[in-house]
Amino acid sequence: MTGMTPMMTAASALSGLNVVLLIALLVVWGRNYRTFRTRLTLGLIGFALVLLVENAVALFFFFDMGMLYAGSTAVQSTVLAMRALQCVALSSLTVVTVR
Repeated sequence: MTGMTPMMTAASALSGLNVVLLIALLVVWGRNYRTFRTRLTLGLIGFALVLLVENAVALFFFFDMGMLYAGSTAVQSTVLAMRALQCVALSSLTVVTVR
């Protein structure tokens, strides 16, 4: 994480948390799909997989290609804000799903 700004470090941490939340959702939705075999559950699994890939790619860019974001504080704050919003949405979805 050398050379990362505090905003990019926070964005990386949020992406990592998003990955953990998505894995939890995949476990629950995977069990539900095995039990009920509904299209909705299969759609939720697809949704989680797409977001999981997106967050994994984001983590790659944060750690391996941080220079893409280094030039602009506005870009860094926008990336952080988007990661934070996604984390709030996934946290809400995880709480509702697990209950």
